Amino acid sequence: MRKISLLVSLLCLLTLSTFAQKKIAFEEFTLDNGLRVIMHQDNATPIVAVSVLYHVGSKNENPERTGFAHFFEHLLFEGSENLDRGEYMKVIQSAGGTLNAFTSSDQTYYYQIMPSNELELALYMESERMLHAKIDQTGVETQREVVKEEKRQSYDNRPYGSLLPETLKRAYKVHPYQWPPIGSLEHLNAASLEEFMAFYETFYVPNNAILTIAGDIDPKQTKDWVKKYFSEVPKGTKTIPRPTVVEPAIDGEIRDVIYDNIQLPAVVQAYHMPKKTDKDYYTFQMISSILSGGNSSRMNKELVDNQQKAVGVAALPLDLEDGGLFILYGITAQGVEASELEPEMDKVIDELKNTLVPEKEFQKLQNQIENSVVSGNSSIEGITQALAEAKLYRGDADYINNIWDEYKKVTREDIQRVAREYFKKDSRVVLYYLPKPSEDK
Repeated sequence: MRKISLLVSLLCLLTLSTFAQKKIAFEEFTLDNGLRVIMHQDNATPIVAVSVLYHVGSKNENPERTGFAHFFEHLLFEGSENLDRGEYMKVIQSAGGTLNAFTSSDQTYYYQIMPSNELELALYMESERMLHAKIDQTGVETQREVVKEEKRQSYDNRPYGSLLPETLKRAYKVHPYQWPPIGSLEHLNAASLEEFMAFYETFYVPNNAILTIAGDIDPKQTKDWVKKYFSEVPKGTKTIPRPTVVEPAIDGEIRDVIYDNIQLPAVVQAYHMPKKTDKDYYTFQMISSILSGGNSSRMNKELVDNQQKAVGVAALPLDLEDGGLFILYGITAQGVEASELEPEMDKVIDELKNTLVPEKEFQKLQNQIENSVVSGNSSIEGITQALAEAKLYRGDADYINNIWDEYKKVTREDIQRVAREYFKKDSRVVLYYLPKPSEDK
């Protein structure tokens, strides 16, 4: 039995290694209206993924009208001039497809997964969103209620749900990253229909978008369909606002207490990170895995298992186009104070600063990262998003084929250097989440 298991393991490793080295082939072209198009052919299964990435997120919003980017993520499922209200999802689902979208501080991303014989329909539907979206008072009022409910569920009524907004508004003082994508309901309520139309006409234009198609496609036919449905979309003529302000370094530690409807206290620590395209991007990703990437990671082993001072921990790199945050948090065990957990979290970080990661741990980390990279490129959905984001942020879709090479460049010395350079106590945000006093609940 042991010999068979060993053989299976070796075969799996060989398969992963072969896949990791497999180049993601693709074809690119740009329409006259500025729409960038990426196509990846993989005829292994009869499905296709179609995505449109718009380079607009919460950082592009007017400070008095926050939440617009996320609001449009919902609004553009309302329908179009040629699709009745509420029919958008029904059309895709009745054709055997699935669809979704998400908004971040930097982008809005729509995607569909369809049977390959419905590719033309998928392209038509995305062109309708770009050219003929239904933006009227009825749709605006409907989606306002949807966003309100999402905010209640994800932020207001969820324990620790305000963690991101509370951290952002203290970490950023001048950059629009200071508010989360959900934005302000008061701003959405105050906005006029004309303001929503202006936002759509500014950002939802072909020259601010990347269309990516991957899966079981015929490239020539696909290109013809893209031209058929998207060439008629006029190029945007408005100036697309991009923030140019640079967030200054935090001058002195920022500390605060948040009272929440929770049972267990929590500690949040946030350190500024460089831009998403910085050379140290991959080092931060690896540090995240070292600290909280699985049950054997350092924070889990030390704070949860050994000391039993926390019931949950995480180290999350919020990598953003103009410079993000490395956020650590720990939820205390029963009877443990936040002030007891914080110094133990600091000790885990100090160890990274003072001691090189052991070679054995580093090798394990590299194996985990390689597996993660391979897994990300093992589905057409993952490939579609990776191609689009490589094109947007790196200016080169072929960057998808360099990701593992970039990770391999990171050394143990780089990990120590980045920890020393960025994880400084005098330039961070520290929040204690404490249970509300009983009279305030």
